[in-house]
Amino acid sequence: MQKTSVGGSGIEALGVRVVSASRGGCGGSAGGGIPLGERPDWMRARAVTFDVFDRMKGTLGSLHTVCESARCPNLGECWRRGTATFMIMGDICTRSCRFCAVKTGRPDALDPDEPRKLAEAARQMGLRHVVITSVARDELPDGGAAHFAACIRALYDALPGVSVEVLTPDFKGCPESVRTVLDARPSVFNHNLETVPRLTKQVRVQARYDRSLDVLRMAFEMEPEIPTKSGLMLGLGEELEEVLETLQDMRRVGVSILTLGQYLRPSKDHLPVVRWVSPDEFAWLKEQAMEMGFVHVESGPLVRSSYHAEQAVGAPLKG
Repeated sequence: MQKTSVGGSGIEALGVRVVSASRGGCGGSAGGGIPLGERPDWMRARAVTFDVFDRMKGTLGSLHTVCESARCPNLGECWRRGTATFMIMGDICTRSCRFCAVKTGRPDALDPDEPRKLAEAARQMGLRHVVITSVARDELPDGGAAHFAACIRALYDALPGVSVEVLTPDFKGCPESVRTVLDARPSVFNHNLETVPRLTKQVRVQARYDRSLDVLRMAFEMEPEIPTKSGLMLGLGEELEEVLETLQDMRRVGVSILTLGQYLRPSKDHLPVVRWVSPDEFAWLKEQAMEMGFVHVESGPLVRSSYHAEQAVGAPLKG
């Protein structure tokens, strides 16, 4: 494969617009003429209204959503539809990824009643597709796998016909933990690579690229009829060739559902945005991914892991 920089002439020759950010990560002038401190127009999400926010918070009660904790730009759109991605096992993570807004520290003990609370909230919201994710709980022997499984089963018991997607941590690569989650029969098993191999140590400090690939491979080999899913953030300094090679890595381990979105800096303490990836480039990458054999791809500046997740359920499987 010919080496092609994301910001170089290779992709621009294909008619794809490239916009760089400043080194401070808050805007950028190179390529797109975006004033320092401003995001491009395509990064402006529709805001959530107070009535929607209050109604959803009233339904969720003490439960945590990744929509809030990770400051998702699609919170307004999704909450207006009455959907949410639930973050189980608390809102304090044992890891310190440099892209993530979730707090790092010593988590509280697991709430044994959380599966019931989660299922009741989903029932009240009338959900037909539920996404469950979590903080990393490295202090637990199974990384929280049994709690994931309990939440999946509680949802199936409370909502017959519901589909459930899980977005899991890497469980330190433990096959038994992956097996525990799969035994609860989620509709989709998702684990995000987040970035390309070269940037993994910088972005996901306690994670390993090969270990995450192994988790996806294990999930596919253990239960090939359960679709596996993964995603990348773009704009962290990756090159186009690296992105395409990472997508090929995903396909080699059986991943069939893909999300690609723009990295957004949660605060000045997190990694800066190196580049704003244009909608045209995201569209081009979706075309490349579909040609590789992915059966469902969400690719766009505001796309996050659970964006339009319900649309991927029932997509034909490809190994």
